[in-house]
Order: sequence, then structure tokens, then C-alpha cells
Amino acid sequence: MESTEACKALMQKGQAQLWQHIFAFAESMALKCVVELRVADIIQSHGVATSLSQIAAGIDSPSPNIPYLSRIMRLLGRKGIFSAHQSSTSGETLYGLTDVSRCLLSESELDQTPLVLMQNHEWVMATWHRLAECVKEGGNAFVKVHGCELFDLAAKNPEFNKLFNDAMTCSAKGFARSLVVGYKDGLDSINGSLMDVGGGSGELIANIIKEYPHIKGVNCDLPHVIATAPAHKGVSHVEGDMFGALPKADAIIMQRILHGFDDEDCIKILRNCLKAIPKKGGKLIVVDHVRKADGNGAYDAMGVTIDLLMMTLGTGQGGKQRTAPEWKKLIEKGGFSVQRIIELHNLPSVIEAFPA
Repeated sequence: MESTEACKALMQKGQAQLWQHIFAFAESMALKCVVELRVADIIQSHGVATSLSQIAAGIDSPSPNIPYLSRIMRLLGRKGIFSAHQSSTSGETLYGLTDVSRCLLSESELDQTPLVLMQNHEWVMATWHRLAECVKEGGNAFVKVHGCELFDLAAKNPEFNKLFNDAMTCSAKGFARSLVVGYKDGLDSINGSLMDVGGGSGELIANIIKEYPHIKGVNCDLPHVIATAPAHKGVSHVEGDMFGALPKADAIIMQRILHGFDDEDCIKILRNCLKAIPKKGGKLIVVDHVRKADGNGAYDAMGVTIDLLMMTLGTGQGGKQRTAPEWKKLIEKGGFSVQRIIELHNLPSVIEAFPA
């Protein structure tokens, strides 16, 4: 009897845990909601913990539904996105910013709202519904949904192009700070030009040039990307195709590019990079995720999730997160010799390589 009751208790616990996973999407959707409503900015504008009625007054709507807002904020308060406490005078729940929601402030250098909007957009979310189909028959989830690969959709759809580029720009800002500090000796040693291949809006190379003005910055990407890239002091925008001919440079940097491609495509990209830099004195800098099989760092578990993200959004047979030995083997196949791997304070690492 006791054994049966114990089994029931374990099953109930398992069911509770399963439900947390089943309904995990609700947290992402609630987060997307407050980003669209700019709730973090509204709270910030008050300078103190803010009531629901004050938040509602700042929403761009003549009649926001406060009961709905209350339920959404209750969930995000419980999850630590916002702080929540009861006012000792009015009894109202007051909401404040946390380290998490400060990353949703439009004036913050680490503003992550474009990334929230892209990853939770219906165009992107639809690819996740094809995972079982990909397991059964292979293929590319993004292509199954949209009939073309991600970069092809961006080339012909200005709305998606902006959505994608804005998301990549905001994430680049966060990584740039860690890179210019954590890879100081490597950047100091560059003489001449540093070209960011697949650099998007040029945010990364612009931040590097600010700290290392002796470097000539070049931002290289496809024509439809370069067409909308903003001007940056010390940076020239040039058109190029990582699968074709690349402009010449003394050194090349690629930030979170290769993890979006399968090994075959990565080798093609690497060999094109090899042709673009000097055989003697040239340098390749890969800023990308290095997966640790049993890592327990702040971002190690996230690396496993991003591995699936690359599988659904990556081109060809899909990208993937690679371990240090996998990176070394791949880069060597591309014609380079890996000199060292440097861990940064956030998700990516720096893989420094030279022509073999």
C-alpha cells in the first residue's frame, strides 16, 4: 500500500514538472507582450516601483485592459523578470525593474528587445513545429515552412530583413564589450585591416574600432544587408559573399556565423576566408559558441538550447553548436591552424587561428 502511494506521489511530481515544460511557451509570450507594450521603459520613467494603473497609463492605448495586464505582470513577477511587492500604504502591487528587465530598456546598451521580438515572431516560431518532421525525413525546418532559407527570405522580405538585422545588432552590442576586453592582446596585434564577414549592420566592428582606432574596419555582407547598414566612424561597408569571392583584408573576424551552417558549408566559408587574407601574417578570429558537454556555467545549459535553434534556423542541413575539439577539426579542414580558444564572460568564445 505504501509503495503504491509513493509511486502515485512520484507520478504527480513528474506530472507537475511536465506541465512546467508544456506551458513554458507562456513565459516567452508574456515576455513578448511586455516588450511590445514597452513596460520596462514605463517603469523606468517613474524612477520607482510602479502600480498597474501607472503602467497602464503609459501604454499607447486609450483603454488598456488592466485585469489582463495584472495577470501578465503577476506571472513575470513570479519568474523574476520584474520585482513585485505590496505597497504598505495603498496595498497595491508595485512592480520594479530587475537585472533581467533592465535588458529590455530601449536606452540600455544591452537592450535585448529586438532579439525577443525576432525569436518569438510567428515566422520563426513556425519552424519549431517541424522538428518531428525533420527527425523523420531530414531537411531544413525553415525551408519546410517558408520555402527558402533564412538569408533568402531576408533578401526578398524587407520586414524580415529588418527583424533579423535588429536582433543580430542588439546581441552584437553585448558581445562586443566582452570581446574588446577579453581579446585585447589579439586585437592590439592587428596591423592593417580587420574585416567582419557577415557583419550585418557593422555593430561589432564599429565597437572594435572605437577601442582600437589603429585598425582599419571593414564590414562585409550581402548587398541587401549593406544597403541598410548605418554609417560608423572608421568602418567601410563592402559587399561580399562568404560563399564566393571576399574582399582582401589583413585579418577576418566572424561572429556567430559558422554555428549557423553545417560542416560542409563551414569548410567552404573558411577556405574563402583563407583566400582573402595573407598567407603570412593573416589571422582568422572566430567569435562563436563552444559547447561544453558537462559545463555548469551560466550559459552552458543555454548552449544546448541554441544548438536546437541553429538546427531549425540554420542553412543547408542546419547549423550546430560545436565542442572545442570539433571546432579545431573543422577549422583545420578549412586550411587554418587553431592557436588558442579564449572564453569570454558571456556565451561566445574567441577562437584564434592562422593560415596553416
